[in-house]
Amino acid sequence: MLTVEQVLASQKANVETLLGLTAKAFEGVEKIVELNMSASKAALAESSENAKAMLSVKDAQELLALQSSLLQPLAEKTAAYSRHLYEIATGTTSEFTKAVESQAAEAQQNFTGMIESAAKNAPAGSEAAVAVMKSAVAAANNALESVQKAVKQATDVAEANFNAVANSATATTKSASKKR
Repeated sequence: MLTVEQVLASQKANVETLLGLTAKAFEGVEKIVELNMSASKAALAESSENAKAMLSVKDAQELLALQSSLLQPLAEKTAAYSRHLYEIATGTTSEFTKAVESQAAEAQQNFTGMIESAAKNAPAGSEAAVAVMKSAVAAANNALESVQKAVKQATDVAEANFNAVANSATATTKSASKKR
């Protein structure tokens, strides 16, 4: 049986976890705002420089060369921005995942403890029911672990795909600007 102190301690831990996750969420938002502000400042400065360069162009061939020279850095900066944004998102998500896994593990331990306590205090002849309950809990735990592994694998695959697409886009832009 759970005591009042155990329930209060559990509630306190849940509130502390929620406050910690809220702080992490705000940190993620702050990082994204900082990233967007620096990217906006850089884009504004580059637009000004590019406009000046465009105004100094004397012929069509020089204009094509200028456009080609501007295309590659833009693609690289876009890829870098996307990577940075992805890192912020995955960092924040991993904090949430750790907290959820920790809470799930704690809840699992508490539930297992309750099952063990109930098994010790069960009346004679209920051993089969206790064994079925323990088996069901073990099966649920195995299923949870399988889901967690699948989510981690899917996350790893998504990250690898994102990096491959970003690298491919940068390489394609480089080769296209060299051909001009």
